[in-house]
Parts: sequence; structure tokens; C-alpha cells
Amino acid sequence: MRVSSGWSAAALAAAALAALAVEGCARSSSNESYASRLLAERAAKDAAFRTSADSPIPPDRRAEFLPLAYFPPDETYVAPASLAPIEPALALTVEMPTSTGTRRLMRRVGMLQFMLKGQSLRLTAFVEANESGTQPLFVPFTDLTTGTETYAAGRYLELEPTPTGIYTIDFNRAFNPFCHYNPAYDCPFPPAENRLQLPIRAGERVKAPPKQP
Repeated sequence: MRVSSGWSAAALAAAALAALAVEGCARSSSNESYASRLLAERAAKDAAFRTSADSPIPPDRRAEFLPLAYFPPDETYVAPASLAPIEPALALTVEMPTSTGTRRLMRRVGMLQFMLKGQSLRLTAFVEANESGTQPLFVPFTDLTTGTETYAAGRYLELEPTPTGIYTIDFNRAFNPFCHYNPAYDCPFPPAENRLQLPIRAGERVKAPPKQP
């Protein structure tokens, strides 16, 4: 069994994205340049998943999954967020069920509060409980597309820590857990507190089944 959070896609594609490096998740002043940058990042990720020895997609399934399927770029799914500290009573290590039936020890960091589509929303951010040092914030979530247009086990966001507590949530960069491509990966399921009651038609989606003849 390959034990992996499945949310390190950005690290896997880092070499391919080096020439495209920009400050993560920041809004572009131009819709065209934002969309172009996002599409270039997606193409680089496809290339990395197709050729890297560390690709989460087994060689015999790359034709099935690649290129990855996405919703079109949409800046209305980008929102500033503030990270509110978790109350001490809730800031405990939690056991998060995973795709292989095990449980992953995670620690709540805070609550990301933001506005999207006219709604006030929040998502809990986590880090691995047993890891030391600075870690990206892990934000697993489900929404009203989960299980139909998007992967049935939910999707992930990954945010680099900031000293200000102000973040940009960009659902165009939401991605599937690696267990979607390979059941050998051990991927945490989004907790009930991160179930969004609206459709998030942004980021990675699942491919439509082939049409029957």
C-alpha cells in the first residue's frame, strides 16, 4: 500500500512548472492572463503525470485519465479568505478516515472564512499531526457536484502558510486525491464540517463516460 495524502500534485509537477512559477493562487489583473496561466499549469501537470517515475497514475491507465479533466477557468471561484484560529476545545488531533480503511491523524489549524457566489462559507484547514515544520494547509472538501460531475470521495485544496492569516482560495486549483487514479494510495476523506452546500464547478472534474454506440 502506498501511503500518501494524495495532495502533493503541485510538488510532483514542480519541475515542469518552474518556468511558469507565479505567486500561488493570486488573482491576475487580466482574465486572459489568468486563464492562460492556469491552462499552462494544467498542461504541465499532465506532462508530469505522463512521464514522471513518481506519477500517481499507473502506466496502463494513463490513456484513460490523461489529459486530466477540468472545468473551464472561472475567476468567480476565486475568493479572499481569512484564517480564524480554532477554539482550543476543537484544536485537537482528529482521526480522518481514508480510502484504504485506515485513519490519518490530522490537526485542525483554523477555519477559512470567505464569500463565494453571494454566500458566506467556511472550510477547516488541517495539517498532518505527526509532521514537524511548516506544512501546506490541507483543505479537503465536498460540494453539490461530488459524486456526479466530480470525484465521489471529494477534492482537495493545498495552501501555502502565510504570516498574515489572509489566503486566496482558488477552486480552479481544486484537484482529485491520487486514489482516484490508483487505489494503492491512502487518501483522507473530507470531514462533515467541509461539506459545501453549493456546486463548485471549478477545478478538476471526472471524465464523462464514453458514449455508447
